[in-house]
Amino acid sequence: MSKSLLTSTLQRVVYALIIINKAGGLIYNRDFSSPLSKLSSNDYLVLAGTFHGVHAITRSLTPSPITTVIPRSSLTGLEVLETTNFRLTCSQTPTGVKFLLFTEPQQPNCDAIVGKLYELYADYVMKNPFYALEMPVRCEEFDRRLGAWIRGR
Repeated sequence: MSKSLLTSTLQRVVYALIIINKAGGLIYNRDFSSPLSKLSSNDYLVLAGTFHGVHAITRSLTPSPITTVIPRSSLTGLEVLETTNFRLTCSQTPTGVKFLLFTEPQQPNCDAIVGKLYELYADYVMKNPFYALEMPVRCEEFDRRLGAWIRGR
């Protein structure tokens, strides 16, 4: 097997990232490489609000733990949605911000990828003195670092 074929087999694709605030509002979206249908700005807003509602419903459907060792607040809702065309991985931060990562269905280590994206978000958005909480992310350094990391991984 040639080296380029092996590399392309091991290299999986990240299609898009969406970040939703704790109220369900879209604060960031970016397409990286998407064979999926392109969405309008309004469609992204609807997607964020709809996912927030579905996540809240699935969280309330999570059975209560038998013991009181696990607090109810640590229970999560929808974490992975997989289709034949993409996988949606959701990671919710302790502050309620949700990271939605769209990847190929075969993408390994989605949790590690979301962890790195959260690290970039914390470093370049949350530490930015001009960023207002719950507002759309407008940080060029975050965009640059995010794009470079996705391309270089």
